[in-house]
Formats: sequence, structure tokens, C-alpha cells
Amino acid sequence: MQLVVARIGRAHGIKGEVTVEVRTDEPEVRLAPGAVLTTDPASAGPLTIETGRVHSGRLLLRFAGVRDRNAAEALRNVVLIADVDPDERPEEPDEYYDHQLVDLDVVLADGTEVGRITEVSHLPYQDLFVVERADGTEVLIPFVEEIVTEVDLGAQRAVIVPPPGLIDDRAVIATAREAEAGKTGADHGTAADETAADETAVDETAVDEGAAGEGARGDGSVRDTGDGDGAADGRAAGDGDDR
Repeated sequence: MQLVVARIGRAHGIKGEVTVEVRTDEPEVRLAPGAVLTTDPASAGPLTIETGRVHSGRLLLRFAGVRDRNAAEALRNVVLIADVDPDERPEEPDEYYDHQLVDLDVVLADGTEVGRITEVSHLPYQDLFVVERADGTEVLIPFVEEIVTEVDLGAQRAVIVPPPGLIDDRAVIATAREAEAGKTGADHGTAADETAADETAVDETAVDEGAAGEGARGDGSVRDTGDGDGAADGRAAGDGDDR
């Protein structure tokens, strides 16, 4: 099996060295002196690594037969490819090559299917599984022990225990929409209550005006009766809006 392990960058110095963009977790193995690598495009190789060293945080390689800056610059953007045994495993027991993880089924602890790994994305801060779900959508699963609890190459599956919202994000969105709808309904109810209060205030104003008119005639009993009718009107308006 062939795996991309690096891409050649610009020439460094005048003696044929080049910078490389490392694309392997094991550069000390894949890019060690003596390694023979095929290339893309194929016409640029194969290339045999003669020396390697780290300079200012970048890996510098020199290939057999490349002796000057012009020859090194001619290799710029060439992709380096290593032949790897498909059954080979990294030295660490909890590490895997990308080709071993791609196409694994992703399931929950209870066996519920989540999807299939289509790609392993290597970010500066962590690795992510790109998982395609049955409906064609994708979800990103951080490849960390707390979430990916088991990788079973024999069973061709990875078991995950996702935190809330990681794979059920659409349910979270739906819940948020329901909450917003409830808030809107509450706003309408508040407006209705305020309308009822306004109507009650109008009724009470009318009662007061009536009471004031009757008071001019000195009839206190009419004022008391008017107050009672106004209160009744206010309660009726409020009850109707609440229903």
C-alpha cells in the first residue's frame, strides 16, 4: 500500500537540500536516510534520501544525485510516497494509520449506527474523524479517548460516546426553535394581557366620569353602583383575553 509521507518545498541553501512538508506521524521511519520513495509525478523519482536534519523547526532533506540549488528547486511541490505493508501498525498500541481508520463504521455504545469514516483530518490541535451519515450529511468526531472509546479493526468499527450536541446537533437546533416559538407565544400572551388591562382602565375611567357626574347631584349610591359595574366589565375583558 502506498501512503503520502511528505511534499517537497523550496530549496534550502546551495548544496541540494530541500524543505519538506511532513505528512506522516513517523518521519523518523518514513523519511530516514536510505529510504527510497516513489513520487507524484512519477517522472521525478524514485528518490533516495541521503541526509536529513532539522533546521529552525523544519525538516531538511537531501536526495542522492541532487547536488545544487537548481536541481533541488526542480523538485518543488513533488509529493513523496512510501510503500507500506497494509498489516503494519504504528509502534504505539493506541495509534493507527489513516488507511486503517477510513471506512470503519462508527457506532454508539449500544450499537446504534452513526455513520462511516470517510477521512481523517489532522489539525494542529487534534485529529478528527470525518463521518458520513446515512442521510449524506457529515459530522466531525474528535479522535480523543474520552469520545472514541474503542477502535476494533477486526470488526471494522469505532465505538464512540459523544457529548451532548456532538452528533444530535439537529435535535438541539429543533429544541432551540421550539423554545423561540414558546417565547413568541408568551409575548403574544403578554400583549393580550396588556390589552385587557387597557380595556379595564378605559372602563374604570368611564365609571369615574359617570360617578363624578352623579356626584354633582349628591347621589352617593349611584357612584357606588357605577364602580361595581366598571369592575365587572374589567374582569370580563380580562377573562375573555386569557381564554
